[in-house]
Amino acid sequence: MKIHQMTSQRLLVLFCFILLAGGHAQAYPEGIGNDADGQGDVSIAGCTCHAEAPDNAVTIILEGVPYHYLAGNSYHMKIQIIGGPEIDLSAATGGFAMRVSLGSLAGGEGFESKVQNWEGDVTALTHTSAGSKTEDRAWHIIWTAPQELSGTVTFTLAGNAVNGDGAPSDLDRWNRLTISVGEGEDDGRTRTVFSGNGEINPPAPVEEGVDLHHMGAKLRAHWLGLLGFGAVILVIVFCGLFLRYGFSRHYKGRSNLLRLRIKHLKRGDQL
Repeated sequence: MKIHQMTSQRLLVLFCFILLAGGHAQAYPEGIGNDADGQGDVSIAGCTCHAEAPDNAVTIILEGVPYHYLAGNSYHMKIQIIGGPEIDLSAATGGFAMRVSLGSLAGGEGFESKVQNWEGDVTALTHTSAGSKTEDRAWHIIWTAPQELSGTVTFTLAGNAVNGDGAPSDLDRWNRLTISVGEGEDDGRTRTVFSGNGEINPPAPVEEGVDLHHMGAKLRAHWLGLLGFGAVILVIVFCGLFLRYGFSRHYKGRSNLLRLRIKHLKRGDQL
């Protein structure tokens, strides 16, 4: 009876271990790409290992996208995920999987160790283990455009925000976006595209102050500007009063010459 009880307890422990191991095997803090979760290319299908459907409460942002690309040019972009579970820097906070139909992807300055080409494919980019623990769920990347006459390039991107427990569940959130960029004249302008409900809370403004005693020339210029503005106002007021009362027929303080001129006009004895 005791032997049977011990065996049952061991089986229960083993079963729980298998469940936990299986849960952790489906989390990818070291990066993900291609058909890693069996649902098709992750950048298109999404992070289905965390939740079955995308959630528009999570906003995927891609900054620095050109309106048209110039062949061979390198474009610095930024991926950011807003929303989802609270960030816990002691564990994974989020990740992404990105693919371009043409050109190549790489990590931006300072992010060489935080992103990687999935299995050496320069058209696929994802986070690394270090990159999954970003404090703002943001990654800087570089896209190098293809050669001339390559045509339209399609970007597909999926990103998730996780709670860091290592077990994929509905507590984690993800979303995806797709955008196309055509070849043409690049005037240097870029745009920001996003997927989600757009309800992004901006960071609280930082309160900063400057001591007036340290403003120096800026403060003097400020007061000189105010004095100049006041002088202009005084001139306008003076001119208005002069025009109003200096030439009025009904103003008793007008000069003798004006009174004589008006008198002659009334009598009609002007030649």
